[in-house]
Amino acid sequence: MTGNKALGTMFGATGVSTFMGLPGCDDLSQLQARIALIGADGCTPYPSVGFYCAGGPAAIRGAGAAYAANLTHMNFDLGGPVFPHGVTAVDLGDLPVAEGDAAGNRALLQSTVAKVLDRGAVPFLLGGDDSLPIPMLQAFAGRGRELTILQIDAHIDWRDDVGGERLGLSSTMRRASEMDHVGQIIQVGQRGIGSARPGDVADALAYGVTFVPAGEVARAGIGPVVDLVPKGADVVVCLDLDALDPAVMPAVIGRTAGGMSYWQVLDLISAVASKARIAAFDMVEFMPDRDIDGQGAAVAAQLLAGVMGIVARQDAG
Repeated sequence: MTGNKALGTMFGATGVSTFMGLPGCDDLSQLQARIALIGADGCTPYPSVGFYCAGGPAAIRGAGAAYAANLTHMNFDLGGPVFPHGVTAVDLGDLPVAEGDAAGNRALLQSTVAKVLDRGAVPFLLGGDDSLPIPMLQAFAGRGRELTILQIDAHIDWRDDVGGERLGLSSTMRRASEMDHVGQIIQVGQRGIGSARPGDVADALAYGVTFVPAGEVARAGIGPVVDLVPKGADVVVCLDLDALDPAVMPAVIGRTAGGMSYWQVLDLISAVASKARIAAFDMVEFMPDRDIDGQGAAVAAQLLAGVMGIVARQDAG
């Protein structure tokens, strides 16, 4: 036994199936919590890779199990316990998605997020690949508020299709731009060579996207990004874990040097929450087969706990 598991056992953690030992919730009509965690191994796969991030939610939950006995303990990333006014989150577990039923997966995910929103809670989507945010964003349609999207990602996801698939992981931001309830899109952390062609970048700029590449964050900090977020906006944060530098997040399909640090990501989300409202959050593109000694899972779990704490404080205020 090593790492977080050994430390958690020493301090009294026992085997749990939910993230950090959070309460489960089997009946969304009875949801009372302010945050609802939803896991999914994938949504709309490309035939060539399938659900290549399958097991991602389970791995991150496993890394968070060490915190199960410590929910009331000090979290120095937040300046207090994760939930300063009592636990205000539940874990709904993983949705029963299937590689052969992409349409059914999307419908299930959209309806689940919609039920969470109907109960006044903030959905936290844990993946799984980066096709998951599309139905999550669709669930906000008709709710009377325009969304601002903050995507934190090494890639821009503006392909119209890949191999004829228009709802896959390379097209999330282009599909988002086509939704009537989506307004401003801010994309942070781009670097290296990815699937985007110059024409995809041009289309994004024509829509009105502001890009802040990882190199600019390294040189100028997160302030210029925070300045782009409208005060009082409803913000959906879409975090692709390959936004983080592979030195701290190896569990991604394409490791690319020059990524953002843990603190840059957490401080950015915290600063956004101080001037706007985080209406939803997703953490995707965790690939268990690429992890090294559980390092990536531990970082993802720590970051997920931090964002939950930020949103818990936002709602309490």
